[in-house]
Amino acid sequence: MIVAGVMSGTSADGINVALIRVLSTRTRGTRATRPRAAGSAELAFKFLAQAEYPYSKPVRQAVLEAMNATRASVANLARLNFLLAELYAEAVLTTQRRFRLKAELIGCHGQTLYHQGEPANFLGRKLAVTWQTGEGAAIAARVGVPVVSDFRPADMAAGGKGAPLVPFLDYLLYRDPRVGRIVQNIGGIANLTAIPAGASPRQVTAFDTGPGNMVIDGLTDRLFGQPYDRDGRIAASGGVLEPVVAEVLRLPFFRRKPPKTAGREEFGREFAQRFSKRCGRASKADVVATATALTARSIADALRRFVLPRRGSFRAFVVSGGGANNPTLLAMLANELRPLHLTIRSSDEFGLPSEAKEAAAFALMAYETWNRRPSNIPSATGAKRPAILGKISYA
Repeated sequence: MIVAGVMSGTSADGINVALIRVLSTRTRGTRATRPRAAGSAELAFKFLAQAEYPYSKPVRQAVLEAMNATRASVANLARLNFLLAELYAEAVLTTQRRFRLKAELIGCHGQTLYHQGEPANFLGRKLAVTWQTGEGAAIAARVGVPVVSDFRPADMAAGGKGAPLVPFLDYLLYRDPRVGRIVQNIGGIANLTAIPAGASPRQVTAFDTGPGNMVIDGLTDRLFGQPYDRDGRIAASGGVLEPVVAEVLRLPFFRRKPPKTAGREEFGREFAQRFSKRCGRASKADVVATATALTARSIADALRRFVLPRRGSFRAFVVSGGGANNPTLLAMLANELRPLHLTIRSSDEFGLPSEAKEAAAFALMAYETWNRRPSNIPSATGAKRPAILGKISYA
């Protein structure tokens, strides 16, 4: 079965579509990526194609304004739900035409507007909540195939934090009987999956380490009027304010034990404003360099605190996501990892382009949902049990 995965992340820069062919391991004569998944059934997949579609400036602005908003128009939120569905459908249709492929199923993550993995009081109840927008029924109607969307609530209903979910693919793709691997995705938020050699799904550790590109992008936009620091050039021209990095790393999030998750609620525009103030009268380039160092240092700090003391010898550190395209960030990260004896590798080396990984993950999870199988990893999300994720919209 050919499945399309659709992802738009917390950076809100656009839509990523991946097309994969999902196979049974009993299928003969086809080279596929890894022989088993974390779910109950044997699973293999072959990457077929990937494409990216940036949001227009007005759409990105509307998404950013809706994220973690203290006040918002209900009418505009409803309109955004259907607008994004149209954009997701167009992205899938365009990708199919471009590569002359036809999906039979779509897995769409949607655009996260709010995610609160920790329960908090609301009208007399303690609730953990999440909201991903992009109407699945509208996508199904436009493309003409079933759509699985809204993946996170089922995990939260089972007592989990609704994130991270991509460890399902990480375990499938990167586990090895002899080599322990740490898989680090650097999107808007940075998250890792630690897979000891020969691990079962219950031995996987996964959590959000803190900001990925989110703070860097927010400050680059605020200070330079650019959506992101292309090739890390701005950070490379500045100096790191070490006292600021040390001060931020003392915040409660970084000390909290996994499972844990983060989003714009923790590291969005308000955090970026406070971060800029912490930097005082430093140059604008120094502020961006310091934000870049925070991402690298928080990843290494998470490894030291929560991963390396556990059982399992890790040798490889596999990087994916938009941050993998920032040479300055990768250089800082390599410097942090050198004392930990970890070798940085790209997810591209394992047969799946870095930019396609998250979209491919939701394609696989959609396939599992379609077959009534769970695809969360409870040790990663904190859920009490495996859960079948998502809601199905029929064409």
